[in-house]
Amino acid sequence: MSTVETQELTALRAAVSALGQRHGRGYVREELWAEAAKLGYLGVNLPEEHGGGGGGMQELSIVLEELGAAGCPLLMMIVSPAICGTVIARFGTEAQKEQWLPGLADGSLTMAFGITEPDAGSNSHRITTTARRTDDGWVLNGRKVFVSGVDIADATLIVGRTEDARSGKLKPCLFIVPRDAEGFRRSQIDMELAAQEKQFELVIDDVRLPGDALVGEEDAGLLQLFAGLNPERIMTAAFAIGMGRYALARAIEYAKTRQVWKDPIGAHQAIAHPLAQAHIELELARLMMQKAAALYDAGDDIGAGEAANMAKYAAGEACVRAVDQAVHTLGGNGLTREYGLAQLVTASRVARIAPVSREMILNYVSHQSLGLPKSY
Repeated sequence: MSTVETQELTALRAAVSALGQRHGRGYVREELWAEAAKLGYLGVNLPEEHGGGGGGMQELSIVLEELGAAGCPLLMMIVSPAICGTVIARFGTEAQKEQWLPGLADGSLTMAFGITEPDAGSNSHRITTTARRTDDGWVLNGRKVFVSGVDIADATLIVGRTEDARSGKLKPCLFIVPRDAEGFRRSQIDMELAAQEKQFELVIDDVRLPGDALVGEEDAGLLQLFAGLNPERIMTAAFAIGMGRYALARAIEYAKTRQVWKDPIGAHQAIAHPLAQAHIELELARLMMQKAAALYDAGDDIGAGEAANMAKYAAGEACVRAVDQAVHTLGGNGLTREYGLAQLVTASRVARIAPVSREMILNYVSHQSLGLPKSY
């Protein structure tokens, strides 16, 4: 890693790895969250003047990847410091920064992110959650689905749409909605996914917000939205790479010691080659993730957008294949609770599906990178 990471980043990777190894697969989310926060890892990407580490997505993605590689990923890192923290740090008012960033950095505050809607799916242009101006603020109405961790979040950053006074067209805007706001209701979605963070559907029924609930300017909606979505894709890639590395490490350990015939099964190319291929694919995905993070931290939003989508795609594919091969390497043991791999078969699909499907990323690359015409 010395050829692509500075000594500081390599040291951070080693330190976080040690933290993850102390907690391991049987981790308690609240305990790990608190210790990671105390060590400054949760807010490593946030500004120093607001209690953060002054780093960027390069540092934060390392934290999530290494925790995942130890079997204890913190899903809310994708949402709270990466999406919400970044958006507020870049576009929030000074009051919003002072209210939220220190808490997001030290882990005492958590923020969820709501963009997906039941009927809109991956089409953010069909978002129907609307915000209407009033004399003293805003009124929000709409629905959201697959919102992570609303029950443990102090507020949710909601993507809504406001009407442009000049054109009458709806444009995206971001609002901070407190957890206890009147008319803001949640119901847990029954998921087969084994994760400590729960998924929720939100009903936003005439939720009244003060004027300062709006994050950023009304006229900069898409810019502000993608300022959060690019980090989301980078961190999803880190999540997937960490999971893939965890599964691969379990398989390698097993292949070195499991002996059925004369030699350990890892000596057979039918076992060794697929594991080597999985390792290569994870490393390639990591390189693209590092490129995306470096571009984002350098302020190149356009370049980061392309790289972040590619990183998320590559990491999702590599993770699924690594988990599948790990389970296959262990055979029947790969389906037991003892080895903890079977639940990853479902979890690994998350990076293919969320926050945007692999097919929509292929659409993005087709249109934006290759210049091919749209079919929709």
